[in-house]
Amino acid sequence: MSDATQEETGMDVNLDRAALKTLCHEVLSHHGFSEPHVDAMSDALVAAEMDGCRSHGLYRLMGFVATLNNGGVVPDAVPVVEDTAPSIVKVDAKGGFSSLAFQQGVPELLDKARANGIAILAINHCVHGTALWVEVERLTREGLVAIACNPTQSYMAPHGGSQPLLGTNPIAFGWPRGNGNPYVFDFATSAIARGDIELHRRQGDEIPLGWGVDREGAPSQDPAEVLDHGAMLPFGEHKGSALAIMIELIAGPLIGDMLSIESSEHDQGKGSLPYHGEMIIAMDPARLTGGSPQQHMLRSERLFDLVKQQGARLSSERRYQARQKHLEEGVTLSRALYDDILELAS
Repeated sequence: MSDATQEETGMDVNLDRAALKTLCHEVLSHHGFSEPHVDAMSDALVAAEMDGCRSHGLYRLMGFVATLNNGGVVPDAVPVVEDTAPSIVKVDAKGGFSSLAFQQGVPELLDKARANGIAILAINHCVHGTALWVEVERLTREGLVAIACNPTQSYMAPHGGSQPLLGTNPIAFGWPRGNGNPYVFDFATSAIARGDIELHRRQGDEIPLGWGVDREGAPSQDPAEVLDHGAMLPFGEHKGSALAIMIELIAGPLIGDMLSIESSEHDQGKGSLPYHGEMIIAMDPARLTGGSPQQHMLRSERLFDLVKQQGARLSSERRYQARQKHLEEGVTLSRALYDDILELAS
């Protein structure tokens, strides 16, 4: 194990950012991922862990390794960037994880968005297992407004149904705020992210009613039953279901890639992380506002202020607070998770 700062307290282990990244590097390198993939994947996992997003943090290393062992990902894939139209960038991930494909496509996406006011990055043939907010926040730091979404596998029943058909299909949005932290949201169109149900199973906890149904379509609080035999449910009933279908379409067939049901068929029951496509839309306020972009963007601050005056919380504020705390104090991992990760590196 690296000599990066770490501190053990009782059953838990406290790691600073450098130690978290070193741990990711050790696991991924040990399993044969190429250095560019190791760097990109580690950055995404550590960002999630630092922001308190445990379902998308270092816990995901186990899914990454399992997917590799199942033959579900190419560990040394070299993404190919294609310039297909004035406002479109396509990146063929060649069966690798999406983080590197995103990094490879960003420079051209930025150029096209600034030249044309709006641009789309379509990632094809990728495996996805990280949080979308990491990507949209990267674009807001460049002064762009961003939307990202992707299908997954058929984990979720449509509203009114009881069988898995749709993906959990996350969507993320980012809005730049000058020198401050951007306004960002990222959520699954299911009632909860699949990773959160997996964490409940790992901890031996029941899940709340409304998250999923059993194999007979009855409400279930058993995470294993929901994950392995039943189906997850959409948030907001028909509204979440409709959004999930929209994402299936625009980040699937529209960009020449898979629906969630097709991704499940591709997996053949191996239990790998989803193989599919991803769509990222970047918009440049300097082009779209029609002049005086700073003045127009500042008008958004009135809205944010009025939201907070009512005592409401802006999306992502909790993440930024967690980020600051963890930068100062480190991140605490459970001893069980830490030991499982160490085992992956040995």
